[in-house]
Amino acid sequence: MARLKAFQGVVQQNADIADSVVVYIEEAHPSDGWMSTDAPYQIPKHRCLEDRLNAAQLMHLEVPGCLVVVDSMENSSNAAYGAYFDRLYILQEGKIVYQGGRGPEGYRISELRDWLDQYREKIHSLKG
Repeated sequence: MARLKAFQGVVQQNADIADSVVVYIEEAHPSDGWMSTDAPYQIPKHRCLEDRLNAAQLMHLEVPGCLVVVDSMENSSNAAYGAYFDRLYILQEGKIVYQGGRGPEGYRISELRDWLDQYREKIHSLKG
């Protein structure tokens, strides 16, 4: 959950220059599978879209103000973006301009923040 709090901070700091979306994918640590000992919620493996939607509601509580959408049960977004289990992306005009490493080891909020800081500087320099 610390990562979500850090992500929420980046979302809030950059709301003027970037829209943020969380895509809730397959549960990384289901309570009926390989469960994490520090998991704040007991979420079983998603068996249907309703299960995933219910779990996404919990995610939305952790990142208020950020749009939360869910992946299909076929996990098409997960497959397309190699997100399993978490990953950060920045898209501009439909193109990936930043791709973070695969989580959990490659998930670095600091890299995302740095990219957005540089983008903010670029915007300000173009405005003159």
